[in-house]
Amino acid sequence: MKYGFLFLIFLFFLYIFSLSGRRRNPGLEPFRSFRYAHRGLHDSVRPENSLSAFQAAVDHGYGAELDVHLLKDGSLAVFHDSDLFRVTGKQGHIQDLTAEDLPGYPLSGTEQTIPLFSQVLSVFCGKTPLIVELKVDDNNYGPLCDAVCKMLDGYSGRYCLESFDPRCIRYLRKHYPDRIRGQLSEDYLGRGAKSPFLVKLLCGWLMTNFLTKPDFIAYRFEDRKNLHCTIARKLWGIQGVSWTLKTKEDFESAVSEGWIPIFENHIP
Repeated sequence: MKYGFLFLIFLFFLYIFSLSGRRRNPGLEPFRSFRYAHRGLHDSVRPENSLSAFQAAVDHGYGAELDVHLLKDGSLAVFHDSDLFRVTGKQGHIQDLTAEDLPGYPLSGTEQTIPLFSQVLSVFCGKTPLIVELKVDDNNYGPLCDAVCKMLDGYSGRYCLESFDPRCIRYLRKHYPDRIRGQLSEDYLGRGAKSPFLVKLLCGWLMTNFLTKPDFIAYRFEDRKNLHCTIARKLWGIQGVSWTLKTKEDFESAVSEGWIPIFENHIP
């Protein structure tokens, strides 16, 4: 009985340690004064992750959260899904395209097409900051991180990097330790995600943090008050980023609780 109790205590402290990150990185301070338009400031005229949506975000003084995929020719495109159909109406996957293919994929029936990451950077450079989500396709987290960081080497604007895939964040920690990095997550167990149980447990509960040492946690707004987020933020001092805030009430709640806000469907 005694040893069983001690073992439970050991597991508890191991759990607490697993949630630790890189505490209070001063590089995050400039990001706290901005609000971030989810995939740009998009609406029925300006599609998500389009140059017009990003320009609108800049014009309103907002930063933006955006998604980056590695194309088969080594280029980088800004697009959310792997599957092209929802936004372009065409079959196929973004990672199978080249830079030359992108003008042939209009966004949501408009004249806007899938932009290159370099084009988006030109919109924001020296103006408002970016939260760049790394979208892993076919386990390409290493080449993806390398391509994104290489392009950002010549970028003078502010940015931070995030991913749902902890392998990305681990890779950044090892190879690009100076880059501000964040772990994206949500309550996978509560939402019935299709991933294996252990993956849902470790990633949803932020228990890979001790390996990745994120500077911030980007967590789904509705799940933000769970024990794992609370320990990571309050005990370990990791900055929280809240997504996606679709009403002014949710936006105000997140800001009042100290989260960096990512919003859509309204103007804060």
